Formats: sequence, C-alpha cells, structure tokens
Amino acid sequence: MTKKTKTNAQIAIRTTYFSIIGNMGLALVKGLAGFFGNSYALIADAIESTTDIFASLLVLFGLKYAKRPADENHPYGHGKIEPLITFLVVAFLVTSATIIAYESIQHIRIPHKTPKPWTLLVLGAIIIWKEISYRIVVQKGAETNSTSLKADAWHHRSDAITSVTAFIGISIAVIFGKGYETADDWAALLASGFILYNSYLIFRPALGEIMDEHVYDDLIEEIRAVAIQVDGILGTEKCYIRKAGMYYHVDLHAMVDGQISVTQGHDLAHKLQNTLKKEIPNLGHVLIHIEPDDL
Repeated sequence: MTKKTKTNAQIAIRTTYFSIIGNMGLALVKGLAGFFGNSYALIADAIESTTDIFASLLVLFGLKYAKRPADENHPYGHGKIEPLITFLVVAFLVTSATIIAYESIQHIRIPHKTPKPWTLLVLGAIIIWKEISYRIVVQKGAETNSTSLKADAWHHRSDAITSVTAFIGISIAVIFGKGYETADDWAALLASGFILYNSYLIFRPALGEIMDEHVYDDLIEEIRAVAIQVDGILGTEKCYIRKAGMYYHVDLHAMVDGQISVTQGHDLAHKLQNTLKKEIPNLGHVLIHIEPDDL
C-alpha cells in the first residue's frame, strides 16, 4: 500500500466521521422542529437523517475493512467491500423513501394543523448546511476514489433535496392557510421520489465496479502515455482496469524489441511497473505482459 493510498484512506474515514456527527445533530433538530412545528415533511426529513447515520456507520466500517492489506485469501486486497457497502447504503435510502411515501399518504388522508412559520427558518439553515456537507464529502470522494464515500455524499444531497421540497410545501401551507395543510405532506411524498432516483444514481456505478465494467478510458490513456516514456517500451496494446476500493488494478500488454533476452524483457516489465506506480499513485496491482515488437 502506498503512502498516498494510506493518506486517502485516512481522509475518507475522517470525512465519514464528519457525516455521522452532522447527521446525528440534524436528525435531532429536524425531529424536534417537526414535532413542535406541526410539520410531517420535517419529521420525514428527520427519518432520512436517522437512516443516514446508520448508512454512514456502514460506510465507515467498509472503509476501515478496505484498508486491510492483501493476504493469502485476498491477494488483491479487501477493496471490493466498498461497492457491497454501497448496495447496503442504497437499501437504506430505498427503505427510508418507502417509509416517507407511506406516511405522507397517510397524513394526506387525515386532516391536521398547518405547520408553524418558524419551521421555514430551521429548514433554510438545514438546506445550506446539507449542501455544504454534500460538496465537502463529494470532493473527498473524488479525491480518494472511494465509491462508498461518493454514495455517502449523495445522502447529503438527497437530504438537501428533501429539505427543499419540505420548504416549498410548508411555504404553500403557511401562505395559503386553511385547505392547504397537506402541501407539507405532498412535499414529503415528492421528496421520497427524489430519494429513489438518487438511489439509482448511487447504485449504478457501484454495480459497474463489482462487474469490472469498462469505464476508465481516461486512466487507460494516462497509463499508455506514462508507459511510452519508459526507455525500452516501444508501445502498448491491451490494457484492462478493475477497481477495488481506492485501487485500480491494471493488466497491460507492453511492446519491446523482439531481439532482447528474456532477462532484459523481465527487467523492462519491472521498470515499467515501478514507473506506473510512481506516476499514478492510485494503482494497485500492475501486471505487465511483454509482447515482441516484430510479431
């Protein structure tokens, strides 16, 4: 494991602690504001923040497990647990969306009080905080190449979306008064649809990672550009990439002079391997297959 990768893992874990603490505070604030402010949309928001806490705990477990070094039973490391954890995070999102939708429909059918105007101030602050949280976590997810951290970032974005819909619903109920009390509940129902859509956006890349889908064209071009700079490497042919956690595992066919000895070819392969790992720190296992140029 490279020093850079260790740093990435530490960054991802610290970012997950940030998500857990933030969601705990928001779940409490939303729940209290929703209860005392007669807003089911806020209570629905609190439900989602509560599921976010458990989802972030799962992400934290996955990141710590993925840090384990390769061993006899896991020669490529433990990084594949990240997309598996992402699937569980998606399950939490779908579950929370289903609960919110069901409860919203129930509240639409039952007359209730209009939400308190002051709940809009609470929601405004929440929206700003969740959007800031999303941007922080998604940046760290991109920086560390962590699939589960990117999924955690989308939890913040979906939370911000539910808060926006709640803000709109409560505003309608407060402005138009009697007869529009259910606008708050319709907002919560709409939010559940956004959560389901975001669940798909999180699920799709994680599935691609599990299936070793070909989605790394930019990285392949970078690998080829670095390889051709190595003295003795005349070009490259096949290049396959698999992602596991924060690592990219590479199988590369490199062309060399067909007249050199097996030992020279072996040395070139190691030279190319070391150069690639040095220039592209997020690479894990790099397997080099030597091809004679004159075939």
